[in-house]
Amino acid sequence: MLRLREGGSAAVEEVIPERLLSPGELNCQPFSQCIDRLEILYQMMDCRAELELFEQQIRFQDWLRFIFRQNGFVGKERDTRQAVEASIQHIKQNYQESLTVDHLATQANITRWQYTRIFKEMTGKVPLEYINDFRIDRAKQQLLMSNDRLFEIAQNVGFNNEYYFNRRFKKSVGVSPGQYRRSYMGKKRVFAPFLEDFLVALGVTPLIQCSQAEWGKQEYLKLANVPVFDVGTGDMDALSSHKPDIIIMDGGFSRWISSDVLGSLAPMYSLSHPGEDWRSTLETVADLLDCKSKVVDIIGDYEQRSDKARKLLKPLLQRQSVAFLRISALGISLYGDENHGYTGPILYRDLGLTPPLLVKKLTRDARKVLLEPLELLELDADHLFITFDKRHSARDGEEREILNSPLWQSLRAVRSGSVYEVDFYTWMNYGILSHRKKIDDVLAALTSG
Repeated sequence: MLRLREGGSAAVEEVIPERLLSPGELNCQPFSQCIDRLEILYQMMDCRAELELFEQQIRFQDWLRFIFRQNGFVGKERDTRQAVEASIQHIKQNYQESLTVDHLATQANITRWQYTRIFKEMTGKVPLEYINDFRIDRAKQQLLMSNDRLFEIAQNVGFNNEYYFNRRFKKSVGVSPGQYRRSYMGKKRVFAPFLEDFLVALGVTPLIQCSQAEWGKQEYLKLANVPVFDVGTGDMDALSSHKPDIIIMDGGFSRWISSDVLGSLAPMYSLSHPGEDWRSTLETVADLLDCKSKVVDIIGDYEQRSDKARKLLKPLLQRQSVAFLRISALGISLYGDENHGYTGPILYRDLGLTPPLLVKKLTRDARKVLLEPLELLELDADHLFITFDKRHSARDGEEREILNSPLWQSLRAVRSGSVYEVDFYTWMNYGILSHRKKIDDVLAALTSG
């Protein structure tokens, strides 16, 4: 390294950067570029002219930079862990494909030994063991949730050889795939956290019903004899004691218990579509539980109800606007338009009600927005449906204190007595039965008198 002394004169000083390279085998990808650089250096080996020697040094330094960038130690431990974490997600999304450790390490741009070491630190397993176990878990799901033949399931989860699949499955689970499927035939011990609405609509009694300390449980489902599991405790021993056969969950439940943890209890199916698409949820759950024949009647009944309610409400309201608010100690949230959230698709699309301008102005593609005080002043809805979220209250009733404020009292709907409190779980839900209840609540509020 060249350094300047005081007075301006220059001196060459040897500086050895601390731990410039990671120890062990070096990565060099793509290797063809490494070979090209070395061939050029070899061709310049006998050069003597000063300019050629200078160019030789530049090319040598460029080759070193090429190596250091892929193997440098400084700041790389975090980068390599992020790369391996991304690789794990790649495995989960592409487990059906042919996956090798060499390919995954190259894709992560780190050496095989680094990849394997960090992978085991993060998962407790070496890569191939993790891949095979993940495939077996998916196979367990398909054995219970489809009538596919064994060789089809083997191929679907990434095993090209049915014999190898059978051997791996028996080693991991303790029984053959066929025995596993037969042992669960006819069983319907279903844990569907906060999706119990869909089970009840299909005539299936859930194994457990979820609750939360401040929210309580979904009373409108009338599951008095079904055991309660408090999601806030995260008590996996209590949950596993119920021995679920199948777990059905959506993405929202992962804030309580991760899908990886739940997947250790039983075969698990994760719904991939948004909650607003409740029809697809109903169809998927029905398909998993072998009661798909009920779906057409359930959806047809709902559409008849909503159509009848829409025709009844239209002449009564005559373009009066309706909004929904979720009120907690944190503030007031305004729910979105006809395409988003628990309430908008029911109020504005199915029932044809008119949202106030503030809904379009603020929510756009959001399911809900937390209102600033000045924004709340702009809320000129003729009718307000409200529910209270107790989760963030530090004291009993804190979430209701806003009702006594001059700001709240100044709202048009409050002044006209057109505010209607509704049940929290009934309205904060994408279930078909909850949507029916929303329609009933709207009719009770807006057609009385």
